[in-house]
Amino acid sequence: MQKREPIDVSKDKKQVDKYYQLANNYYDNNKYDSAFYYSNKIRLDINPKLELKKYATNMFIIVASQQMKGDYAGAENSIVEALNSFERINTKKYKYKFYNLLAYNHMSQKNYSEARFYYKKTATYYLDKRRKLLSVINIGHTYKEEKQYKKALNILLPLLKDQTIQNHTYYKAGILNDIGYCYFKLGNTIALSYLKKSLKLFSNMDSTADNNYDITANYYYLHEYYLEKDKKTALHYAKLLYQKATEYNNPDDRLLALSLLIKNTEGSESKKYALKYISLNDSITDIRQKAKNFFAKLKFDSKKEKEENIKLKTERELLTAQERNKNIITTFVITILLINTGFIYYYLIEKNKKEKLQTAYNTETRIAKKLHDELANEIYQTINFAETQDLSSPNVSEKLLENLDNIYATTRNISRENNYIETEHLFSENLKEMIASFNSKTTNIIINGLEELDWTSISKLKKITIYRVIQELLVNMKKHSKSTLVLISFKRKENKLHFNYYDNGIGIDFEKPIKKNGLQNIENRISTINGKITFEKNQNKGLKSNITIPT
Repeated sequence: MQKREPIDVSKDKKQVDKYYQLANNYYDNNKYDSAFYYSNKIRLDINPKLELKKYATNMFIIVASQQMKGDYAGAENSIVEALNSFERINTKKYKYKFYNLLAYNHMSQKNYSEARFYYKKTATYYLDKRRKLLSVINIGHTYKEEKQYKKALNILLPLLKDQTIQNHTYYKAGILNDIGYCYFKLGNTIALSYLKKSLKLFSNMDSTADNNYDITANYYYLHEYYLEKDKKTALHYAKLLYQKATEYNNPDDRLLALSLLIKNTEGSESKKYALKYISLNDSITDIRQKAKNFFAKLKFDSKKEKEENIKLKTERELLTAQERNKNIITTFVITILLINTGFIYYYLIEKNKKEKLQTAYNTETRIAKKLHDELANEIYQTINFAETQDLSSPNVSEKLLENLDNIYATTRNISRENNYIETEHLFSENLKEMIASFNSKTTNIIINGLEELDWTSISKLKKITIYRVIQELLVNMKKHSKSTLVLISFKRKENKLHFNYYDNGIGIDFEKPIKKNGLQNIENRISTINGKITFEKNQNKGLKSNITIPT
């Protein structure tokens, strides 16, 4: 990548002053494109903290130029930019001025309630009486534009009695103009007197941007007033409106004047004005779009130019800092990874130890309980039997052998319940052998479908669970149910393994917690492999269980 050298884009004071003066001159001569161009060139070079007045004037030219070209969105952005700067400086004078501009921005877009909101905000800045009065005048003006004529009159009429207004020709002329129009719209014949007084005051003033705007409004109101009374006079004021709008280069007022002239003339004259209207309207649409793009590009280029210089100036320092911090961050990350890895390894080892100890403890507890509850009891009874009976008697000897055989069978069952379960190719055979071991002289166990199943596709965990669940059901049967017949069937359907258990014993009373809780371990085992188990709750009709396990 080619190395870029920083470009010094800062301007010396003489150049800034030169551009500032050019912007002011072009603005005073209604050349808003050029005024904006030079103001925008220095918008980032004037420090509002050090040169507040110059900054405010420069930003005013930018905003007013955008507004004159119809770029209200761009103007609002510029206003907000200026207000943000004033917020840091806390100057009421310029906040007042730019909130007025923001209100005017909304007025130009016919957002009257928003305009009124900002005019009322300007009235909260207690600077001097003249500015306070201007805020009130503007609020009255919004009501007039919104066609709330009575509200407008209630605000504007009392202002004429104020001595400050009487001494300020421009304010007085504007108030008279708005009052005359409101009276006209309300059907009051006194309207003409106010409009004529306003026109006389405006005509005697020097030509300024504000004065030009207001006098064209006066011409329009007089045109409207005479339209139904004297069309010739109405046409006269429409022509004056067009002439003045052309003089101070206001395209919106020119279009308005042309539309009035088209309506109030005939034949070739009307056609002439219509062609001018079409040409001007097309030109304005094109110019305003270009102006928006032009203003946006100038603003973007100026900002980009300033940011480029700052970026290039700090780039080398940033690269140096990044290189210096790179090693620190790498070392820190590696250290954290090593600590986390060691912690995780230690945690897993300890967790595995605890799980193994807990499992061993649970197994030992279960075996100890079985030895105590089942085997110890049988051994005690057999010892007691041998001590109290005549062992030489054939019947007693046979009974003793039967008791010893029972002890052996119990020991074998306890061993099988906790021994290793083969889960590979011998699983089916071992499961069948385990089930068959519960056959006895009084209990017949029937197995269906076991050997037809393909057990190779079933996971090791599920095989162990199936083995233990069937084992526990059979243990429960042998201890409690007094069954003579047990049926266990296996079937595979779609992706699920179904096996059913049935015995004809005494069943389970699910209302008794002790008996119900005896099957809790079976339910827990099935739940761990996402299976489902149901028990039929028919006491004295045996036990029936349906188990479904996804494969």
